[in-house]
Amino acid sequence: MSLQTLDTGLFKLDGGAMFGVVPKPLWNKLNPADELNRCTWAMRCLVYEQGNRLLLVDTGIGTKQDAKFFGHYDLHGDANLLNSIHKAGYSETDVTDVLLTHLHFDHVGGAVQRDGDRLTPVFQNATHWVHPDHWNWATHPNPREKASFLHENIIPLQEHGQLTFLMEHPFPFADIDLRYVDGHTEKMALPLFRVNDRTVAYMADLIPSSAHIPLPYVMSYDVRPLLTMDEKTQLLQQAAQENWILVFEHDPVTEAATVELTDKGVRLKEKGKLAEFV
Repeated sequence: MSLQTLDTGLFKLDGGAMFGVVPKPLWNKLNPADELNRCTWAMRCLVYEQGNRLLLVDTGIGTKQDAKFFGHYDLHGDANLLNSIHKAGYSETDVTDVLLTHLHFDHVGGAVQRDGDRLTPVFQNATHWVHPDHWNWATHPNPREKASFLHENIIPLQEHGQLTFLMEHPFPFADIDLRYVDGHTEKMALPLFRVNDRTVAYMADLIPSSAHIPLPYVMSYDVRPLLTMDEKTQLLQQAAQENWILVFEHDPVTEAATVELTDKGVRLKEKGKLAEFV
């Protein structure tokens, strides 16, 4: 059994959108904005090996979009998904399962590649797992999220017969608990791993970075921000009580951290690389 983080590159998003109602003088100290008010964010995935199965959690933004698209997000950094998989000691053909926490473009884009005029799955031996309610949400998008659900990122998975719905079929990793949350988007799946008697929780976009641990730090992208606050409260209290390790998908500096209860609420305790905790 092995659990590793994968760096798939950096991109930029508007700081105000990422921090919601929190004033810029506060959040700018945590993740300084550029001249266009954009902050740098990671796209950190996980790879989990158990027996003869290899699970990839999320896939980053991918490489198939055009220069204009990438220009909006200033994709940068030396890392990409496939190079990081190879660096971890695997190849794309080794991946047996891909868990897509949700289908926003920066989480699913790397699952599909452009092959001439065709769009094909990158991981051709893999089953791609997504909650059916989230699939319906993504394929019939609301106006608020429509720009985040790109047809070319998700429909090819279904067309090539590599899409399977959670809840309708048994997830082949009995030691992974999937927690579903609805504040950011409908039925986002958060995987909780048991590693050396510790729980490692992948935060996806519920708590995208360590800067988002305080309760009011909620993204403007969330479709149900008050629900996000309730979901954060429940998860963070349990994480503090049980000494969980939280892995942040978008934190540009901090891979993982533990949290503790304080008189100001749940706050960051220790931070570092995932490998330093497990």
